[in-house]
Amino acid sequence: MKNSSKKRIPGKNNREYNKNLDYGYHPKNKNRSEKSDRSLNNFTKNKNVETLSKNDKNNTFSSLKTNKSIYKSNKEFPNKNPDINQVFINKKNFDDWIWGKHSVYEALISERSINRIWCTSEIFSSDKFYILLKDLKSKGVLIEEVSWNRLSQLTYGASHQGISLQLASSKTISLEQLIDFSKHNCANPTILALDGITDPHNVGAIIRSAEAFDCKGIIIPQRRSAGLTGTVAKVAAGALEHIQISRVVNLNRALEELKKNGFLVVGLSGDGPLSISNFQEKSPLVVVVGSEEKGISLLTQKKCDYLLSIPLKGKTSSLNASVAAAISLFHLTRI
Repeated sequence: MKNSSKKRIPGKNNREYNKNLDYGYHPKNKNRSEKSDRSLNNFTKNKNVETLSKNDKNNTFSSLKTNKSIYKSNKEFPNKNPDINQVFINKKNFDDWIWGKHSVYEALISERSINRIWCTSEIFSSDKFYILLKDLKSKGVLIEEVSWNRLSQLTYGASHQGISLQLASSKTISLEQLIDFSKHNCANPTILALDGITDPHNVGAIIRSAEAFDCKGIIIPQRRSAGLTGTVAKVAAGALEHIQISRVVNLNRALEELKKNGFLVVGLSGDGPLSISNFQEKSPLVVVVGSEEKGISLLTQKKCDYLLSIPLKGKTSSLNASVAAAISLFHLTRI
């Protein structure tokens, strides 16, 4: 019997038996029961947390593994589509570019219309390039001396040999030729001068409006202005082929030359004391249009005989440069 009783209550003296006594054999002791319930809840809660943490570790490990594999795949196969798009964009942008000594030299001696030239200092040591570049600079072509690395960046690593150029979408003429052409074709011609307009979309829109209102020519300074790029030609919508363009080294000297030849210089300014609708002078005109942000420079304003303003009735304080040019040409060409 003793042996059988021992078999019926196995592990009487071990922890499992005491644990069972604590949790199952004292229902009458309320405090002990509440304590046991709290212990059991904590045990279950901790067990769940432990299980959840284990799962989180597994999930974290799997996510890290996934991220690692993604990173690896990106490293092995880096962004194919953006590269293809970039190549297409670069190719499109370089349609009017020429680089390399022989190619550039042939373009220079063939008198093609050039918008801008980038070259290293070594190019000027060549007599044939030095003479050509000096002559082009006097005609208003912007020539910028840059480092070899900078030129490599501009041409995206092409074999440029120290020189590159961007072709212009239209031929330009000298200021003297523009003055003669305008006076021989009209008694009171109107010429438009751009001061600091660097946005090619604005320049293209201004050219379109100028041609539409029978403006005889446009003066574009060598610096601080957009050149006759493909974007300008596209926005101009064909008007660039029917109007004379002159690129000058210095706009203020060009205005002085125009005044010597009988032109009246008027500038568009939001603070102009005279409204454009009240301007009634009949004379060959040069209309100066400034940028939207800075307007006409102070030095150029001093060269102007009149500063005209466009009266605005709404709350908008200023107009887009191309819109202001169109409105002013509409009023001034009616005089």
